[in-house]
Amino acid sequence: MPHRDLKRMGRFLALLCLLLLSTSVSAATRIGVLTMLPGEVFFERFGHNALVVDPGDGSEPISYNFGYFDPEEPDFVARFVRGEMRYRLVALPLSLDLEGYRQSGRGVSVQWLNLDETETAALAAMLAVNARPENAFYDYRYFTDNCSTRVRDALDSATAGLLKRPLTASSQGNTYRTEAVRLALPDLWMGVGFHLGLSASADRPLSRWDESFIPMQLADALRTVKRADGRALVGSEETLLPHRLPLPPAEFPQWRIEAMLAGLALAFGLLWLGRRAPRTVAALGAGFWAISGIAGLVLAYLWVGTAHTFAHGNENLFLLSPLALLLLPGAFRAALGKEPGRFFAIALLAVLVLAGTGAFLKLMPFMKQQNVEWVFLLLPLHWALSKHFRQLAARQPRAG
Repeated sequence: MPHRDLKRMGRFLALLCLLLLSTSVSAATRIGVLTMLPGEVFFERFGHNALVVDPGDGSEPISYNFGYFDPEEPDFVARFVRGEMRYRLVALPLSLDLEGYRQSGRGVSVQWLNLDETETAALAAMLAVNARPENAFYDYRYFTDNCSTRVRDALDSATAGLLKRPLTASSQGNTYRTEAVRLALPDLWMGVGFHLGLSASADRPLSRWDESFIPMQLADALRTVKRADGRALVGSEETLLPHRLPLPPAEFPQWRIEAMLAGLALAFGLLWLGRRAPRTVAALGAGFWAISGIAGLVLAYLWVGTAHTFAHGNENLFLLSPLALLLLPGAFRAALGKEPGRFFAIALLAVLVLAGTGAFLKLMPFMKQQNVEWVFLLLPLHWALSKHFRQLAARQPRAG
């Protein structure tokens, strides 16, 4: 049989399968969107959601959950580091899906949707087919292809674009950075890590369609969608489980003043200490450069070695350069009371020039990354350490 005929036959069989499945969906069937509020574990910070199909005949509703992964896969850690995680869709009884959220204290609500019988049948059939083991896996992307975007896309497909048209036309001004940092902040290390590791590609204003990668934002967006006849897409809402945990901050934190004050205080503190205990400053400088260099290596690896596209081209590499690691031998010698050497002076100047270049480029309109906080915090430290070692070299006795 020709290849073209095989493709046509495949499409026909898929359509027939969907039609057969749709005949089992009664007129009383309804579909809802579950929204689970953020939890305490780091991978629960963004919240979660799922689609639920209630047959309306008294039997158990089915939750279609796109958020399952297997940490025991042999290559799980390597995939996680590279940004190539595999998630899957799992269909399970609603009561079973809710039990884990009940135990962890996470709130769960459901939005029952005003879908017609054709849309309900098509969506229920699509979910049933996609939940089969051979179809369930997908390549997870943190911002663009996750549990929430899968719910959004399934609804949009079943309703012939009812969501995408209005949601792409409106924006609240949020970005991937503001949402990621805001939701991660209850774990300070996680919020700071997102802020440091995201590049300029995470700073464009998002449409409501794009920001629906956050389950709570998708729930809010669904409340704004109207059908062609003027009815709201969301027919009713109910709380299934109360939320017993602290909620993340409602707004993206503004740290610029705090970062500037901290940077200046640390810089002048180092200069003051350098006049009294230069070896201590050398040891502190070694610690700072070690952290800077290692952080720079991580940022560079995220750029050139992973699929974390929203970390590619990170401007913080100007401030956290791997070149800082070249300063460690000289810093150790200075901490022992010895001269750090000429190579140390050259490397120190190079690291300072890079940091200064990064700060200067923030004045350029084509440098879009929102990292002024890091400039305010780190540039004064680079300047103070460079000034300290220049002053120290000037005080060194010279051979006659």
